[in-house]
Amino acid sequence: MKKLHIALSTDRIGQTIADYTARLGVPPCSRIDGEYALWRTATLNLSVRQDPDCAPGSLRHLGWEDPEATAFTRDTDVNGITWERFSASHQAAEINHLWPDANYVPTDSGEDSTR
Repeated sequence: MKKLHIALSTDRIGQTIADYTARLGVPPCSRIDGEYALWRTATLNLSVRQDPDCAPGSLRHLGWEDPEATAFTRDTDVNGITWERFSASHQAAEINHLWPDANYVPTDSGEDSTR
């Protein structure tokens, strides 16, 4: 089953993690202190990142976590919004490439918990 992916920008990562953990009822499954957090629930893939190229509180991109994706792809819709399509393992590879100390490994169930 595909999960909607929402990627947001923030300039208050600690406060954002606390807020979204309360809203989603689970802690992030991957967290890079001061930079990034990812939640994977049964229906949603949500990431927040301190991104100097995006205004705080703005949409970075949308996408689909799709277990049938054979590659990480990106395109732009008619409104100029970037959409990504990827599997959980593609996303993990991207996280581990950007932050080598993350050592993030998604669970097979698709609903991760903290490590």
